[in-house]
Amino acid sequence: MTDRVPTSRLVRGSKLGQVAAGRALRGVGTRVSMLGRSEEVRARLAEKSAIAAADQLVTVLGGMKGVAMKLGQMLSILDLDLVPEEHREEFQRKLAALRDQAPTTSFRTMRGVIEADHGRPLDEVFAEFDTEAVAAASIGQVYRARLHDGRDVAVKVQYPGIDAAIRADMKNLTMFLKIWKSTIPTLSTPGLLNELQLNFEGELDYEREARTQREIARLYAGHPFVAIPDSVPELSTRRVLVSEFFDGAGFAAIRELPQAERNRVGEIVFRFYIGSLYRYHEFCGDPHPGNVLLGSDGRVGFVDFGLFNRMDARHVEFEKQCMRAATEGRADDLFALMVQRGVIEADSDVTPDECMEYVYAAAEWNLVDDDIAITPEMASTGFLLAIDPRASDFSGMKSQNLPPEHLFSRRADFLTFGVLGQLDASANWHRIGREWIYGDAPETELGVAEAQWRAARP
Repeated sequence: MTDRVPTSRLVRGSKLGQVAAGRALRGVGTRVSMLGRSEEVRARLAEKSAIAAADQLVTVLGGMKGVAMKLGQMLSILDLDLVPEEHREEFQRKLAALRDQAPTTSFRTMRGVIEADHGRPLDEVFAEFDTEAVAAASIGQVYRARLHDGRDVAVKVQYPGIDAAIRADMKNLTMFLKIWKSTIPTLSTPGLLNELQLNFEGELDYEREARTQREIARLYAGHPFVAIPDSVPELSTRRVLVSEFFDGAGFAAIRELPQAERNRVGEIVFRFYIGSLYRYHEFCGDPHPGNVLLGSDGRVGFVDFGLFNRMDARHVEFEKQCMRAATEGRADDLFALMVQRGVIEADSDVTPDECMEYVYAAAEWNLVDDDIAITPEMASTGFLLAIDPRASDFSGMKSQNLPPEHLFSRRADFLTFGVLGQLDASANWHRIGREWIYGDAPETELGVAEAQWRAARP
């Protein structure tokens, strides 16, 4: 016997729910419960205590030059309409301070990094080099160049001293975690700190990233709609990453496309960032709008693989089992799985129903069998509820310990959700996900094309 799957407990009466009713969920007309929290979040942010907590958060991050840039990227997906109008300008200023902390560095300085790492003049390494950066990464800048063999390449160069800044941040991360401890206790576990350190250290190593990018480029070679530019490992160093140049429209241009085209890009984003975890047991831990490009041939190019994770097959299977139990409303089974994995203490006060509600509050957008239009407000609501120190919902679940490997896969989920929200993309995400959660046959045109590509591979 299965429990009733929660559907609209949190959406009834909300302004967003009324707006979403005509478009967000088609078919039977049910609504996603996570939508209805926006008014609650807006009310909480209006309170002085919540604004003070945000001030404290930004103050601490402001002293963490390297890590703050990464967290500032995450925060940049927030929909500021959630913030009360009287606080919006100040809140936006604080977020911008985090998001824009990348150093203002002259090309002369960045050229010095390239030549120091290669041990020879720039013109010996590259036939041509555009001195104007084409993009800014979180820990470096990206330039366009041409090799002596005629290939157009992208050259990502680390900011001088960013490695020391991030390592100093990691040593002092305990100060930052104190702010989060009351809301997300898992952020204070030694295992997570070790995992964070490994990930940031890995991102600083461009030689490692070049090898990873080559592996992913080969994995997706010949794909019908995903393009991974190959790296050039022989020209990549610890601080300089050289890869093929993918000429595509940036995210701002993609957002201006008609709804149907944004939906298509959204499905590709979902398949790449989420599907790769379940199909290949590896995933990009840094989904971000700046890492998504749309080529003239309709393929979507993905770049930046510094935070690329691999997950043990048994951990992936655990996540699949949890997704299936949640989808089917089997609260007792979901609870038992989490107790067995050590996510929930057997003697805790958490109930199977609370466990189920918590999973739906975080992931209902890909658990419900309906077309769902993901809005920036939906993504922002989920994030703000997670960091709000006054949030009392699911207090029992928040006191549990999610193993680090699952925390990073959930981070990828959340950031993918944020990217889809920025696209305002609509799809039946559940039906797409059933391909890798249940092994179902694809129901979309993209799914069929991908299945044919996979079948033709060795």
